[in-house]
Amino acid sequence: MWYFVVPEVVFGQDALTRLAELQGKSAFIVTDKNIVSLGFVDKVKEQLSQAGIKSNVFDEVEPDPSLQTVKKGVALMNQYGPDLVVAVGGGSVMDAAKAMRVEYERPDLKAEEINPFISDLGLGAKCKLVCIPTTSGTGAEATFAIVLTDTDDQRKLSLINREIATDIAIVDPALAAAMPAGLTSSTGMDVLTHAVEAFSCTWKNDFTDGLCIRAIQLVFEYLPRAVKDGQDMEAREKMHNAATIAGIGFTNSLTAMAHATGHSLGAVFHVPHGRAVGLLLPYTIEFVGDIREDIWAEISYALKLNIPKGEKAGLVLARAIRGLANSIKEPLSLKELGIPVDKLDSSMDKLIDNAMADGSLIVSARVPSVAETEKFLRYAYEGKSIDF
Repeated sequence: MWYFVVPEVVFGQDALTRLAELQGKSAFIVTDKNIVSLGFVDKVKEQLSQAGIKSNVFDEVEPDPSLQTVKKGVALMNQYGPDLVVAVGGGSVMDAAKAMRVEYERPDLKAEEINPFISDLGLGAKCKLVCIPTTSGTGAEATFAIVLTDTDDQRKLSLINREIATDIAIVDPALAAAMPAGLTSSTGMDVLTHAVEAFSCTWKNDFTDGLCIRAIQLVFEYLPRAVKDGQDMEAREKMHNAATIAGIGFTNSLTAMAHATGHSLGAVFHVPHGRAVGLLLPYTIEFVGDIREDIWAEISYALKLNIPKGEKAGLVLARAIRGLANSIKEPLSLKELGIPVDKLDSSMDKLIDNAMADGSLIVSARVPSVAETEKFLRYAYEGKSIDF
């Protein structure tokens, strides 16, 4: 038995006007200072005011949000007593807002205690959660996962429960148009990795497969356009949709080895998440190889890739993904990231330990050994196709 969880999704030009139709008295807007400076929070407040909803703003969410920031936000929520929590920003902002909502509604439960086995969180009695993404990548507006950092213990916490899913996701492409080219490219590769891994992991299922295939097609067609011209609103809309579609896909199946190794790379060398997982995606396709050859063939067919007679679809797909990454100036090897080889060597044990302990690895169609993980990372450093 499994579950398919999805929020109400409002998408397309002017989707933000959905806020003017909401019922409520008070909104607590969770965001960061950059989003405020871009004027997006003012637009949100304007729409809420049309619904007669007053609002307070908490703009102190940092990248990789901490438990401490969550507690600061909850303290303010307890003062204001909102019946709406509105997250405006990227994945970090939305994760922080999800955690704040849980602690606000369930003061007996700390955010770090959220887990899949709590059967009745009882959310929604005090407030609803609205997520408005400003980047086209994480899909956090559609997921029921939270990643927080415990700065005291210097560790990251991955917290999952189906009930923490957003009530309403507002996917308005106008809010993504401010992303610079580099952020557009790296977050776009995150979308692709979500979709490919959710379509090929061992928890793939009938309810997510179609979403994943469509997200993959959208990325290949529209990501280069969005990177080339940030004001190409058709490309922006399609990539914004793709991020949410892939988010629904992977939260209802899972990601796999590219995320396990990418999480490790990001933790040790502070590589942006989308860049890390996107770089490692073609290497993982090659590593999984024949075990998923039928899946690689399905994706290749959907992308109308030509598979020469006698050649494997997995290798063709890996080449196509590297071609896409190269066209948008994303790095193809760890060396291109500027990581010195001596730093790789001295960090190898930590990189391997992190990857082997990552939950995403559990659903990889081929799970590497410790020795294979090291070899994999060394091949990825040199930019060599996986042949083992």
